[in-house]
Amino acid sequence: MSTQAETKAKAEALVPKFKFEKLLNQDQAGRRTSLLGTIDSLPALLILERAPFPSSPDYLASVPTTLQTLKNLGANDIYHWYLANSSSQNPSDETADLKINLIHPCSEKHIKKYSKQGVRLVSETPQIYLERVRPYMQAQRDAGRLNWVFNIVEGRTEVEDVIYRTPFDAASLNKEGFLLLPDLNWDRQTLDALHLLGLVERRDIWSLRDLKKKHIPWLNHMKEKFIEATTKVYPSIEADQLKLYVHYQPTYYHFHIHIVHVQLEAGATQATGKAVGLDSIISQLETMGGGDEAGMDRATMSYTLGEASDLWVEVFEPLKRAGGKASQSQ
Repeated sequence: MSTQAETKAKAEALVPKFKFEKLLNQDQAGRRTSLLGTIDSLPALLILERAPFPSSPDYLASVPTTLQTLKNLGANDIYHWYLANSSSQNPSDETADLKINLIHPCSEKHIKKYSKQGVRLVSETPQIYLERVRPYMQAQRDAGRLNWVFNIVEGRTEVEDVIYRTPFDAASLNKEGFLLLPDLNWDRQTLDALHLLGLVERRDIWSLRDLKKKHIPWLNHMKEKFIEATTKVYPSIEADQLKLYVHYQPTYYHFHIHIVHVQLEAGATQATGKAVGLDSIISQLETMGGGDEAGMDRATMSYTLGEASDLWVEVFEPLKRAGGKASQSQ
């Protein structure tokens, strides 16, 4: 009868004997890979998945200084992003095992955003939007937090990254004036994890709240052009493999659209309470009563907020304490 140690040793001896034949699948944005092969001439499946980062302070402190390779993919204002190798074995772009984003210098707002915190579900009525949230948006825009967006829109940075751009004509705002480029969270290699960002040049639309019935032709036109450009640049991707959505609340108040592959793992940024499908917005506008000026500012929006976020601390928590719209802890 085999001892536990013997059973363990036999199991550990199997993996080095695996002979690779075919890549079956990659999912979780390329972090899990399924391989077909053989062990001792018998068929075998080997599923590789990247383990979580160790939480040891010594390990985490050593990571930035022990990278074998580091390649900058882009830089804009305080934002920088890279591909890197943490292993010394055949380091190259193809074997890069880390996608790194750097924010420097970062603000207290950035620190709050990326810190672990409780989450609340809030309900933003048209009145709360007009009286509390809209002034908050204005303050964020006035604080200069859109410089990196304007750098792209005005062609000062990331010019080489733009994969599609329409001419901007201030006299015909509802027709053109938008561009498409890779989102900084995409590694630019894994097509199943494709994530592009569509930015508009016009500055009068801060979020989906500013969209009105009169914008429906412009939204449909932009959707068509973004899909057309994406499938042209990445010909292995077809139109029905793409989904387009916007965030509410967005990270920054300049209207933009996310274009992602349908197989991209739907994490928190695509979850209910954060992402709103572009088709759903267009449909809601189409069925909305009223004239051309009727818009999304009339709707009640429910979404999630971190307890450390300014919107929760400055707007919704005081409303809750005062007996306003209740929120739900998550």
